[in-house]
Amino acid sequence: MNKIVEVLPDKAILIARALDVVVSKMQAAIEENGWCTIALAGGSTPKPLYEAIATQALQWDKVHVFWGDERYVGADHPDSNQRMARLAWLNQVSIPEANIHPMPTSGENPAADAEEHQAQLRDFFKTSQEEFPNFDVILLGIGDDAHTASLFPHTEALQVKEQLVTVGNKDGQPRITFTATLINHAKCVMFLVAGAGKQQALAEIFAPEADPLTYPARLIQPQGELWWLLDQEAGKNLNR
Repeated sequence: MNKIVEVLPDKAILIARALDVVVSKMQAAIEENGWCTIALAGGSTPKPLYEAIATQALQWDKVHVFWGDERYVGADHPDSNQRMARLAWLNQVSIPEANIHPMPTSGENPAADAEEHQAQLRDFFKTSQEEFPNFDVILLGIGDDAHTASLFPHTEALQVKEQLVTVGNKDGQPRITFTATLINHAKCVMFLVAGAGKQQALAEIFAPEADPLTYPARLIQPQGELWWLLDQEAGKNLNR
């Protein structure tokens, strides 16, 4: 694993740096493989990144967009990660609808929907039951509790190692989420972290020893590159 940690002066510069890295990774994947696969994060931090990506002159027909996790709400719900990304980015560019691969959340069975999305991923990446897809880029954030995607502390999703997708649990509310194992097969994983409220979580994630079941972002140790882009407020006390 190649780990890169950068503390940027403020959030605007963090987003500019993320834009440079993400776009370069996307362009390199298209040049090498003929397409790019990127999985998006929810939350407020990446929204300006998506708005910035929408201004880029990329080969949109060669970009395939997924999500690392999704709240179990309809696609038009204000809490939907898909809705946020569509408004900020995907609706602004000429990406084919067939290249957008949202997690199914319209049923009444999160476990069945997680299995359906897992089957969709295996079909898209042409992988066997034993193989894990290799996303070009997976974007992540962290919560104040050190969760990432919908991998929350001391929840069953943290124990799922053989599947691509599982059901996360946030205070009794189901979510669909990539497993840590799937995330760790990515070529590039990038965390975007902003705000002083994340300092304690980062201290535990970067500590020499700590329980990953308590601080789930510690589980993310990808085979490819691991980027931590932090603003000054989040990263100023970080011992790395």
